[in-house]
Amino acid sequence: MPDYMFLLESRLSPEQRAVMLRVQELSAALGFNVYLTGGTVRDLVTGASLRDLDFTVEGNPSKIAHELEKGGAKILHEDEKFRHVELLFAGDCEGSISAARDDHYVRPGTRPEIRWSTIMEDLRRRDFSLNAIAISLNPASRGLLLDPTNGLSDIERAEVRALTIHSFTNQPVRLLRVLRYAARMGFKIEQRTQEWFDLAIERNLQETIAPEDAGDELRALAREERPAVVLKAWEEHDLLEAVNPVLAKKHPSYDAIARLMKVREDLFTAGFRPRLASPMLLAILGKLKDRELANVLSKAGFRSAEVEAALGFEEEALEAQKELLGRKMNAPVDAFRFLEKMPLDQIAYLMAESNKSAALSKIRAFLNKWRPIRNALPVVATELEALGMVRGPKFDAIVEQVFAMQLTGRGKTKEEREKILRKLSGIKEQPKKKEKEKKAKGTDKAHAAAAMGDAAHKKHAAAKAEAKQAAKGKPVPAKAHAKHIARAPRGKSASSGKKSHGRR
Repeated sequence: MPDYMFLLESRLSPEQRAVMLRVQELSAALGFNVYLTGGTVRDLVTGASLRDLDFTVEGNPSKIAHELEKGGAKILHEDEKFRHVELLFAGDCEGSISAARDDHYVRPGTRPEIRWSTIMEDLRRRDFSLNAIAISLNPASRGLLLDPTNGLSDIERAEVRALTIHSFTNQPVRLLRVLRYAARMGFKIEQRTQEWFDLAIERNLQETIAPEDAGDELRALAREERPAVVLKAWEEHDLLEAVNPVLAKKHPSYDAIARLMKVREDLFTAGFRPRLASPMLLAILGKLKDRELANVLSKAGFRSAEVEAALGFEEEALEAQKELLGRKMNAPVDAFRFLEKMPLDQIAYLMAESNKSAALSKIRAFLNKWRPIRNALPVVATELEALGMVRGPKFDAIVEQVFAMQLTGRGKTKEEREKILRKLSGIKEQPKKKEKEKKAKGTDKAHAAAAMGDAAHKKHAAAKAEAKQAAKGKPVPAKAHAKHIARAPRGKSASSGKKSHGRR
């Protein structure tokens, strides 16, 4: 059995891991059982990127949400009727917390009666088996996989399977959703589910999709990694009309979607995890005029603040571009600091839609050149510390000055950076005289060693010559003989003297 908890933790970002641990702590303190459910577990099993953290609690999620809000989380939307809270957790991590519930239908197609329930009942009432999986985060069962509808098997077979014959009758919006899941993951629709889908279309259930439900699908579509594939699947089944007749008539702007998808890849390559829901929504609705756009979003149940944000997004991005091209941004370091604070979705929009080459060149430099230099700045700090400067405000200011110079192409090599750091910090190099003296001493020693070697070589050569002459019976020259005697050991001289005395 796989260790799902280890698998989950190994794939979570540090920010997501911190959120999960905090939710666990708060749930335990409130006495609630808590589980990771739905899309989070599905994406974990399929190997997709974990975009959101979806929690389900056997209790009231509002209590947890408001405690998280005290720690920096932001409540984006709270549905008191369904006890569902959407949040932007601390660390810029998105997700939701929902209460475990059971939807009881008196008869198919009627409004359900909501009952608060256990996690197993909550999983069984869901739309498709691949969303009816959970991982326990409770101390007694931490890491336990709950799969009452055998969704894991459907994922392995790459199928999307509805949980009941009344699935599309009870919630017609699932006609859009089943195509979205199949298109996103490259899955096929399970045979019986396909039959139920065809029957629902034949009965024109798509015409009964509530505008608010269609709006939720439009929101979800804007966050998809392959929105064009989903849109084409909707158009193929004549379901775009259910989203909005104006959009169906004018068609989505596939060119704008393709440009933004290319930008998303560039941002991933640069090390970002972009959330491009706002510019993607504008790309999808790119062929609509402002008045039509506002009308579509309002009918789709978007809140007034969401509509205003969507309508003002392009203007804000263009205003930021104008500032980026101003005189105050001529220095690379000033442009870097401006882009560092600029929302990533606005940067993405400009990369996809702007025709200002000067602005685009600064953005590309920021992503591919300036940020890597910034990330390598700790090396400069280490080099300055090695020169003997103590960390502090002046230390930090010097590091920032070097960074500004590096953005202009200076300080690329270690030697060049050392010169710059010494000049800025006032730390001088060691005097060069000492180095010359050391070199001179080293040279003298080398000469002396060479002279001794030459003398020894000459002595050895002379000794060999004497030996040769003695072997031939030739007299040894007086000087050489004298030297030989002088070199002879004392012991031999004494013995030779005694012998001559005896002969006398």
